[in-house]
Amino acid sequence: MATGLKQAGRFPGGVHPPEGKEQSSGGKIQIAPLQDKYVVPLRQNLGVPPKLAVSRKQQVGKGQLLAEPQGFVSAGVHAPTSGTVSAIVECSTPAGGLTEAVEITSDGEDKPAESLEPMPEWEKAEPRLLLERIQQAGLLGLGGAAFPTHVKLSPPPHKKIDTLIVNGVECEPCLTADHRLMLEESGKIIQGAAILGRVLGLDRVLIAIEENKPDAIECMGAAASVGGVEVVSLPVRYPQGAEKQLIYALTDRKVPTGGLPMDVGCVVQNVATCEAAARAVVEAEVLIERVVTVTGTPVANPGNWRHRMGTEIKTLLELAGGVKSETAKIIVGGPMMGMSVYSLDIPIAKSTSGLTLLAPEEIRHYTSEPCINCGMCVDVCPMNLVPGALSVQAENERYELAEAWNAMDCIECGCCAYTCPASRPMIQHLKRSKIEIMARRKQNS
Repeated sequence: MATGLKQAGRFPGGVHPPEGKEQSSGGKIQIAPLQDKYVVPLRQNLGVPPKLAVSRKQQVGKGQLLAEPQGFVSAGVHAPTSGTVSAIVECSTPAGGLTEAVEITSDGEDKPAESLEPMPEWEKAEPRLLLERIQQAGLLGLGGAAFPTHVKLSPPPHKKIDTLIVNGVECEPCLTADHRLMLEESGKIIQGAAILGRVLGLDRVLIAIEENKPDAIECMGAAASVGGVEVVSLPVRYPQGAEKQLIYALTDRKVPTGGLPMDVGCVVQNVATCEAAARAVVEAEVLIERVVTVTGTPVANPGNWRHRMGTEIKTLLELAGGVKSETAKIIVGGPMMGMSVYSLDIPIAKSTSGLTLLAPEEIRHYTSEPCINCGMCVDVCPMNLVPGALSVQAENERYELAEAWNAMDCIECGCCAYTCPASRPMIQHLKRSKIEIMARRKQNS
């Protein structure tokens, strides 16, 4: 029986920025109304993007496959409502690039396509059938990683998994979508965790929640007393929700350099992914919507909404009452790891957990002043890197040296830049180094 009283240790490094969660954590999840138009990006997963499976002027039903997976590390994309494929377009992404998208004009009927069959007796189903359903539903890691869920649940035979960790940490400042989901859909999350555990053949399932969410710990603990899942509270520390840091805090196991959680017998899934898995298996629902936090001091009515994929961020803001004061930055995600965007026409995807607006006084301006060798970035780096030196290597375009110093291990949490007294843009330098290293590896392969 879960008690929610067990407490884990902590990982090296990390910071504790202002949480900013009180703005959006209080109200219940609101259901966004059906929109007249959705622009659904096709590339939403890490790995190979899916292939377009519809054409212009085609009629589609809610949940119909718009793009089919290409290979194993790929995930399908489905129609958020019924209507007409009015155009095949290119849309902007939070990263600043362009991707192919399907524009759907709603017919207002929200009529489902031929759906999958519900599996109410999933406990008796073969694990391979549960895995197949998760793949058919287009599930990705909804914590932001966007890695196809079925791939994580299919470790090689020689990788023995003994622990499933359900990530309810939500350490990113300002975001509260997972928090509200744990309060309102705890039963589905526990059911989804049990389904994923059955796929992996596991009896040990841990759900991790930071202690700044006592109501979620209590709620999930009560639900887990039926499902046999153990709830563990963790001290508040960013970036606790990162896979490697979470594994270390819970199990004392260290994922090796260049390694994956499966290398230490663990699989990590987000609470929203578990809820989506329950919906996919028990209710035969494909992944066409998710809970998104819309918050920040300039937002009139911060809160959490269940939005369908392909909703443009200007619609998210409109439903939150618009802005009440000057806005200096719009971020898809949270202030530590999110991406600043230049357009309100960008549609949300499966990995979109939040939209954060910052006022001018909340913006930190980074410079290219010389490193003062204080070592603070080393103290807070959760990956035991030397960010200051890696930053200088990037400035000097010494990417081969950055690679030798394990720049690829950087999880892009931003702790180094957050704590730097010289206000150096270290996270930007590290991102650039990783891009250059990957390009060189590809060129030499």
